[in-house]
Order: sequence, then structure tokens, then C-alpha cells
Amino acid sequence: YYQALLDIDLLQKGQPYDLLPPTFIIFICVFDFFEKGNYVYTFKKRCLENLKLELPDEATTMILNTKGTHGDISQDIKSFYDYVNNHIVTTDFTKQIDDEISYLKLDTKVRREFMLMEARLLDERREGEAVGIAKGKEIGLVEGEAIGLAKGESKEKLATAKRMLAKGCYSLEVIAELTNLSLADVEKLKEEA
Repeated sequence: YYQALLDIDLLQKGQPYDLLPPTFIIFICVFDFFEKGNYVYTFKKRCLENLKLELPDEATTMILNTKGTHGDISQDIKSFYDYVNNHIVTTDFTKQIDDEISYLKLDTKVRREFMLMEARLLDERREGEAVGIAKGKEIGLVEGEAIGLAKGESKEKLATAKRMLAKGCYSLEVIAELTNLSLADVEKLKEEA
């Protein structure tokens, strides 16, 4: 999704894909998504049959794990993780980040755009939930109908077997065969009668 949004803005209609510049999508997570303890998880698109073969789209996705415990990261990234986790400014780098965030919080245009983006995301989430609920109801109705039909067929088989038992002119094996009930079920019906 995020890659597509980037590509749409970077490439005009009709332009060849090789004009796309290298792109990076970076997720900053305050939890370890993969639970492996890495500070950073970096992904590129590779062929499963030949892992040396990589798509030449130069697209990279990185997940920065602020709760990581191992891997090689710079002191600036480590201080950034501390800033994200504890909101503590410890280096010039995190001071620059903190200053920029403070500035953006005061900028009414940025705040308005952020609120609009949040509202759009909320609308998309609600729309997705509504589609999911409708699909679930549709599946439930179909499954419910199938279950209802199966129960109806089962009741009909039992009723037919009971009528045949009441006549007394059919063997238990014949009743089982004609109603598609097991012999054990027919014997149980006879005992109950």
C-alpha cells in the first residue's frame, strides 16, 4: 500500500518503471513485530527459488524496532530509539527531532492536514469494518442455510425411518439402506419406540 502511494507520486502515467528512484518505507515500531530482538529488520523483494535474484525496483522496507536488543546501529539511531521510547533528548540529533516536532505541533496547517489524514484513515477503517461485517453476515447466512438444510434432511430421514419401523414390515438393514442412516441409528430409534 505505502509502496504504491510512493510510486504513484514518483512516476507519471506512461513513464517506464525503470525511472522510479530507489524508495524506502520505514516503519517505526515501539514493539518487536517479529520477536527476534533486532534493532532493524530490512526487507527487499527476492525470488524464493533463487534468493540471490532480487527485483531491480530498488524498493526497501525497514522496520525499526525501538525495543530491539541486538544488531549494529549508529549512536544517533540508538538515541532516536531512546527518544521514541522515553521522550528524552540525549543528542543533537534527537534535539533536532524534538525541535521539529514542537514546530509542527504549532503549525495549524500541518495539524489540520494531520487531522484530515486521521479522519480519512478512520473513514477507511470504518468502511473496511462495514465490508467485513457484511461479508461475514453473507457467509453466515450461507453456512446457516447449509446447516439448516442438513438438519432438515436429518429430521426427514429420522421421520421416514420411524414410519418404516411403525409399519413393521422392513428389516433394520433395509431401513438403514433406504434412509441413509447407520444401522446403529436405526437400532436406537427402534429402542426408543
